[in-house]
Amino acid sequence: MISRELAVRLRDAGLGWHPAEGDRFQLDLPEEIELEAEADVFTVSAMTIEARQTPSGTDLAFNGTTEWALDAVTLADAVWLPREDQLRDLLRGTFRALVRLQDSFRVDVEIAGETLSFEHPEPSEAYGRALLELVSRSR
Repeated sequence: MISRELAVRLRDAGLGWHPAEGDRFQLDLPEEIELEAEADVFTVSAMTIEARQTPSGTDLAFNGTTEWALDAVTLADAVWLPREDQLRDLLRGTFRALVRLQDSFRVDVEIAGETLSFEHPEPSEAYGRALLELVSRSR
């Protein structure tokens, strides 16, 4: 799973999210709301947390299974934590290779004819860094 910091940077760079079954996320709520809740990782699931389309956008509805009282949050109040496979899929045709190194993993991508490499001990974080570069250049 990628770090919250990288997930926020991806969101702020413009990465869109259309919640689907199995997606993981954390809350990103105003400071006056319990910060403890932001550390929890939630999973979209029809039984517990479902994405509901509303006239104002997408809400993530908590179906009464959480420990604290929260009915729903807007998509803007959530930080998507994409899985490794989702990050790789989002890189699309730019992805060239995932290489295991001695102490880390390297993701190679090709963007605008330039080969770029991103290393990290966690493969998902390396994928996320490559995606951040791609999204940032796409703006």
